[in-house]
Amino acid sequence: MATVRGFLACALLAVVLPAFCAANKKTLVLLENWSIRETHSVFFKSLRENGYELTFKTADDASLSLSKYGEFLYSNLIIFAPSVEEFGGSVEVSAITNFIDNGGNVMVAASSSIGDPLRELATECGLEFDDENTAVIDHLNYDVSDDGRHTTIVADPEYLLDAPIIVGKKSSSPYLFKGVGMVADPENPLVLPLLHASSTSYSYQPDVAIDDYPLAIGVNTLLVAALQARNNARVVFVGSIDFFSDEFFASSVQKANGGKKYEKAGNQELAMNLAEWVFKSRGVLKVGEVKHHKQGDKTPPQAYTIFDMVDYSIEIEEYKDGKWQAFNGKDVQLEFVRIDPFVRTTLSNKNGLFKTTFKLPDVYGVYQFRVDYNRMGYTHLFSTTQVSVRPLQHTQYERFIPTAYPYYVSAFSMMFGVCLFSFVFLHFKDEVKEKKE
Repeated sequence: MATVRGFLACALLAVVLPAFCAANKKTLVLLENWSIRETHSVFFKSLRENGYELTFKTADDASLSLSKYGEFLYSNLIIFAPSVEEFGGSVEVSAITNFIDNGGNVMVAASSSIGDPLRELATECGLEFDDENTAVIDHLNYDVSDDGRHTTIVADPEYLLDAPIIVGKKSSSPYLFKGVGMVADPENPLVLPLLHASSTSYSYQPDVAIDDYPLAIGVNTLLVAALQARNNARVVFVGSIDFFSDEFFASSVQKANGGKKYEKAGNQELAMNLAEWVFKSRGVLKVGEVKHHKQGDKTPPQAYTIFDMVDYSIEIEEYKDGKWQAFNGKDVQLEFVRIDPFVRTTLSNKNGLFKTTFKLPDVYGVYQFRVDYNRMGYTHLFSTTQVSVRPLQHTQYERFIPTAYPYYVSAFSMMFGVCLFSFVFLHFKDEVKEKKE
């Protein structure tokens, strides 16, 4: 009977686990028109090759829906509909923000013809797109293929954020960009400026004389930005839908002012790195087994005692190259917390097993072993284990305290002095003087 149950359990896991993995790859792609599916075919083909299940629909499709019966139908959302003025079906900006609040991942590509819904969505995520019909302009760093308005700009790899977990290794080739600029909310610490323009760039309408201050100027002009919410949901905004096009993927790059010619732009490499990160194919951490016990023991006690030496270990894994692997971080810290941390120490890493040994403080109470690892590009890892620490029992105190030896000596010296004085007092006899006549 036990064998049959074990077989059924294994069969159930074999069915459930692949379905669960496939569910995490379900992606809804909202297109402005069906031609984008052809002009951006290389990007979509690469996503399919990485195992993503893509569902294509136009942004104004009347049957659009992100959830059904309270359950979300997709894990990821791609919006390649820059000029959409109103989403179809039950999809609207509030539905997309609710999707993000529940852990969904979103990639948005805009353009100079950006509509109000995408601008509103960006505002909800701590970013602000420039007005409709504006573009990022750079009169010194534009490509030779530019039409004369200097809006097809060249972004050097040095303008890319130094975060390999998000953007991968920096390409030797620069990036082509033609679209709208954006700025980040300085009060939002969750926004990541992934790629910015050069110091000579600005955002404005190309064919209109400048009569007021532009929204974005110089390095404050963001071309690509990202957000990782506190619930680990990820969002990436790219100001150019052409950034993902087959034309820009295969195009050569050369600055019009006589710069070096590159046979292929770095767009495709950066686009796929961004897709892997935003759809959580990289930079995802999880906690495995957590152990703690007195040094020399194997199991945790019902309660610790102050001054105990404690062994603590935690397993941390990283999702990488399509499978869970040992995390190789070197800066994971453990805090032993009551209200404030009493102990903070860096854990040593051995093939994904992080451990340390430390002495408990001389303050009893209810404590937590806390690992709170929050690094740029990685999901927030948080683990707590609550334990009790009691004071020493009466039989555990030292019989003689070394620091009290002077008091011991003074007490025994007083006792010896009293005995000596009593002996002398009791046995001393005055000489009797003879009475003289």
